[in-house]
Amino acid sequence: MDTLLHDFLEMKELLSHYPLFVIGILLIFGYFLGKLADKVKLPEITGYIISGLLMGDAVFQVIPAHSGLSVITDVALALIALTIGGEFYITKLKVMGKEVIILTIFQIMLTYIVVSISLFIFKMELPFALLMGAIATATAPAATVAIVQSLRAHGKFIDRLYGVVAMDDAGAVIIFSITFALATGMLTPHAASGGHGALLLIFHAFQEIILSLAVGALFGFLIHKVTKKHSNTGEILILTLALVLVETTLAIFFHLSPLLSNMAAGAVIINISPRNHRIFRILEPLSPPIYALFFIIAGTELNPVALIKKEILLFGAVFIASRAFAKYFGVYLGAKAAKSANNIKKYLGFCMLPQAGVAIGLVLMIQTSPIIQTLTQDQQNTITLMVNVVLLAVFFNELTGPPLSKYAIVNAMEEE
Repeated sequence: MDTLLHDFLEMKELLSHYPLFVIGILLIFGYFLGKLADKVKLPEITGYIISGLLMGDAVFQVIPAHSGLSVITDVALALIALTIGGEFYITKLKVMGKEVIILTIFQIMLTYIVVSISLFIFKMELPFALLMGAIATATAPAATVAIVQSLRAHGKFIDRLYGVVAMDDAGAVIIFSITFALATGMLTPHAASGGHGALLLIFHAFQEIILSLAVGALFGFLIHKVTKKHSNTGEILILTLALVLVETTLAIFFHLSPLLSNMAAGAVIINISPRNHRIFRILEPLSPPIYALFFIIAGTELNPVALIKKEILLFGAVFIASRAFAKYFGVYLGAKAAKSANNIKKYLGFCMLPQAGVAIGLVLMIQTSPIIQTLTQDQQNTITLMVNVVLLAVFFNELTGPPLSKYAIVNAMEEE
């Protein structure tokens, strides 16, 4: 019996160093736990995160801490950002109107300010508090859309809700990209000091943002040019994915924002020709396995023992509470400014509470950034703390957010 156990452990140790084995195991466990989560009325993402937790160092240790799977995170983030960019369809934005833009701006900015200040008050260093504030702005539209579809709800409230959730993640990516450029400048040892240093820091941050947008726009145009004469979906998929991967790599290599560049590429693709909607439809089949792996890998970073540490519980509670407060009252104040209907003012804020993919993606991007690897050990420990706080918040918000969204939609539709 001991020999069998020894052989099994030895085989597991050998196989865990083969990326194909690791990916296969992650997908199998992710699939079954995702289905199990769905059966008990939880989002599939919860099952994915739990499967990653079980496979990671915290439990069965099938997946080593440095399994070389960060490339999957990069690909998933690239596709998420490209899809978000596709929401910036000018015709669609015109239909949404001024009211949706006001609601989105108010709730994003209030969330960013309130969460950042709250964490700073509780002794988190300013650059990290600002990054957490930016991450807090992201929501999880998938949960809300699923609830709306299950209720078969429609009307003005639903139109405004769809508009805000569509624009929210795009706004979150923009805020995060600006903040990340400023925060890394504040954290790196060579950052200049004094008044001129602050101006230089802001100049470099905006230079990074403009170059990121320019690179993305160029590649969006290239994707349009190389795919416009093709009708074969396989050829379009190969060419689009190839250019997205090249563009993402160049953005990382030149210390630009791959999120902003891919978002700009998506915006150019969707606006340059109505026919380019097909590009996003063709990319859709890639999403389920890549996104599943993305969340599972996030789960491998989760350490239940670490989550019960006083510091993580404190920052987690502050993050969750300040975000919920700011999301709700941000929508409320925006609705007052836009002179929205009473049911939008009262209930739309509850639908902003779910949080998932983009938030996890943003914090993992911080953790894997080459610039972050140059920081001191204490600063890298703070990054690890941030990952745990965001995963804790996502887990909590994915459990409590959907029921609150359902309550808000039902009551809003009754008033309407």
